[in-house]
Amino acid sequence: MRPSETSRGSGIHRTKSVEQSIRDTDEPDTKLRKDLGTWDLIVFGVAVVIGAGIFTLAASTAGNIAGPSVSLAFVIAAVACGLAALCYAEFASTVPVAGSAYTFSYATAGEFVAWIIGWDLVLEFAVGSAVVAKGWSQYLGQVLSLGGGDVSTSVSLGFFSFDWGALLLVAALTTLLYLGTKLSSRVSFVITAIKVAIVLLVVVVGLFYVRAANYTPFIPPAAPASSGGSVLTQSLLSFLGGGASSTFGIYGLLAAASLVFFAFIGFDVVATTAEETRNPQKSLPRGIIGSLVIVTVLYVAVSLVLTGMVPYTELATVGEKKATLATAFTSLGVDWAAAVISVGALAGLTTVVMVLMLGQTRVLFAMSRDGLLPHGLSRTGKHGTPERATLLVGGAVGVAATFFPAGALEEMVNIGTLFAFVLVSIGVVILRRTRPDLPRAFRTPLVPLVPILSVLACLWLMLNLTVETWLRFVVWMVIGLVVYFAYGRAHSRLGIES
Repeated sequence: MRPSETSRGSGIHRTKSVEQSIRDTDEPDTKLRKDLGTWDLIVFGVAVVIGAGIFTLAASTAGNIAGPSVSLAFVIAAVACGLAALCYAEFASTVPVAGSAYTFSYATAGEFVAWIIGWDLVLEFAVGSAVVAKGWSQYLGQVLSLGGGDVSTSVSLGFFSFDWGALLLVAALTTLLYLGTKLSSRVSFVITAIKVAIVLLVVVVGLFYVRAANYTPFIPPAAPASSGGSVLTQSLLSFLGGGASSTFGIYGLLAAASLVFFAFIGFDVVATTAEETRNPQKSLPRGIIGSLVIVTVLYVAVSLVLTGMVPYTELATVGEKKATLATAFTSLGVDWAAAVISVGALAGLTTVVMVLMLGQTRVLFAMSRDGLLPHGLSRTGKHGTPERATLLVGGAVGVAATFFPAGALEEMVNIGTLFAFVLVSIGVVILRRTRPDLPRAFRTPLVPLVPILSVLACLWLMLNLTVETWLRFVVWMVIGLVVYFAYGRAHSRLGIES
């Protein structure tokens, strides 16, 4: 066996070969069942991406940050995602192993960088699951209130609140994921079909209320930050560029692109199911790119209709009440459409949480199989799923969603995902040079130009996140370093065997 087929380097720089990663998938006690096809992957991608972006984020971002140009912000974010998606597609088809960016980084940049990206994906998937679960709970309250009365899904407990709606959702989805990925895919397909139909209905109905005057000014003039704003809530780019704020204007548009990036988070979850796909070389690229194209078209259509229906000023946050997609219809007296949107949001956010939790369990599965986390988390049960990892993720997400406020966690998820995209894009270039012999069912075009553009686009979006988000991200990564050097490095399976 050639050295390139086992591992290279030593210490924290040791890399795990692609061949070794693939061989590990055949171990009996950690073997995942191959149940997924191309359409399953596209459904997962659309299921996880269509959610908060359409039903909540588009309206509030238009009202508070970008105005009608929020549709352009979606396009900018989609371009960055598209460049990264091309890199993900090559990696996923070349290294069809669970773990997504974590596994890819282990094969190119080494164990230390792989750990960093794995810890980073915890931030994306687990925290994202908790944030969206709380949004689901709020919509549940709205749906239950449609019959009259005011139903709250959260009970105050002094310093904490008990969000029984979020807990109910996480418990149900944990059970579903425990029972099998194929079952999860079937449920996801039904719910995704419902929410896509509702989104299309919103676009068609909304077109009858669009007024061209509402698109002017398309990029509103820059405005001072809202009361209570500070340097910490200003985008890093605006702060470095000497801007007074990142509210409206060009800085507002760029900040909005970084914020609505949250709406696209999840297409990379498709890559985490590589090991459970029957024909990963063909299905993974189609699933990743296909789902991204579909959701981009829907996002731009919805944001154009939304900002054309009412002036963007009517979508501004008032107190703690954020505007949603239903806000525009309610203000025009189309209450039946607002009710349909609430039901659609409930369905939409359900699949978002489910697929994010699926991605998180697969990342933990891959890291524990490599020994960087306790090995027991990688054991699969009779349902062909990593049952212990699934229960752990369900418990952690359940606690976070039930007792803690969402706060500014959306931006935390964004910065973690963008950082993962940067490392994957760099990894494509590295693997092309170190392992040109590997068969690649899909090849990222124009290498190294596309990966370089992907890195630059993601870094640009990261600069447009707030100073406060950057500080929190640094703290999170420091905690990850402590965990790696206290446990992961000593228990690394590659380190022990080499």
